[in-house]
Amino acid sequence: MTSERIFDNTEIAFSLKSDTELERAYFLFKMISIEPLVRIGTAATNFALKAHLPIEGLIRSTVFDHFCGGVNEEDCLPVIHKMFEKGVSSVLDYSVEGKENEAEFDLAMQTVLKIMDFSKEINAIPIAVFKPTGLGRLDLYEKKGRGEAFTKKEQEEWDNIIARYDAICKKGQQNDIAVLIDAEESWMQDAADDLVTNMMQKYNTEKPIVFNTLQMYRHDRLDFLKNQHDLAKSKGFYLGYKLVRGAYMEKENDRAADNNYKSPICKNKFETDKNFNDGLEYIIKNIDTISLFAGTHNEESSYFLMTLMKDHRLENNDERVWFGQLYGMSDNISFNLANKGYNVAKYMPFGPVKDVMPYLIRRAEENTSVAGQTGRELNLITKEKQRRKLSLTS
Repeated sequence: MTSERIFDNTEIAFSLKSDTELERAYFLFKMISIEPLVRIGTAATNFALKAHLPIEGLIRSTVFDHFCGGVNEEDCLPVIHKMFEKGVSSVLDYSVEGKENEAEFDLAMQTVLKIMDFSKEINAIPIAVFKPTGLGRLDLYEKKGRGEAFTKKEQEEWDNIIARYDAICKKGQQNDIAVLIDAEESWMQDAADDLVTNMMQKYNTEKPIVFNTLQMYRHDRLDFLKNQHDLAKSKGFYLGYKLVRGAYMEKENDRAADNNYKSPICKNKFETDKNFNDGLEYIIKNIDTISLFAGTHNEESSYFLMTLMKDHRLENNDERVWFGQLYGMSDNISFNLANKGYNVAKYMPFGPVKDVMPYLIRRAEENTSVAGQTGRELNLITKEKQRRKLSLTS
């Protein structure tokens, strides 16, 4: 491991946070650390929103403003510019989930295209992102993945999905903006993977523009990466991959148990961590043909990637390697990496408060289930509060 332990520097980590914002962050993570409170809060929030109670202002000034950039692109600009002054880029993520009709899928595509035009003028937003189910129905991906025949109407829907992917990836190539395509549940992923591979073949002819996402808690993803690499070498195109650990573990295990098939998830955290790091190593060894976006809140994996880059004599700011974290979390990783000249981007969710609530609820639930994440945030915030207090008295 690299000897320089940079992630404990809270002065750099929280340099953009005022004392008030630091207090709010402490309060939020303290709340999130109490699991029954998250469950009660989630139920109460859902009820209040459905009953049209006037709570949006409260949500906006607390949890929304901590984890989201704003309600639209322009609203996010002050935060984007502030972070970019510290060397941290933004990935604007239109985090409206659970939509089901063609008009809403078209709106999601138009929003991504609009962001890409917006990004063209702003160096701080070098990457676009979308979710497969933002552009089409999950059931359709699932049916396609099983190899079942579509009805005439379903085929039209599928053709629309392909056209939406194509419009976004084409714009990425035209504007020289990388396009990250998120991964979702394993039972819809095969169809999404095939679609993304086709887009890579079409648009990654000179450099990686289109990036697929590999959830490394799946034990089959490293083999998938190697097979894709063989295909790319034989067909002459570049690969781009975002590596994450994964976000649907309980759902995946429950479904596997209910339907009596082997879970796609690694047996334990150790195997997941190893799989993730092996993926990093494979990509860095093949960096001339595969680019990497390492989406991780794990300090050891971040140090491991820094060491790999050093061992392979890559500059800190090599354009083929990016580190990424979610806005509102792991600032100790993001800002300290940026301070050392690495390419870092924060995923910045935005959208109307009401529509972004499913995302925010998932974030809160994930934080309660990810061992140590909330505790680490609280420790770092406490350390910074004490540091500021001491600097005032000294």
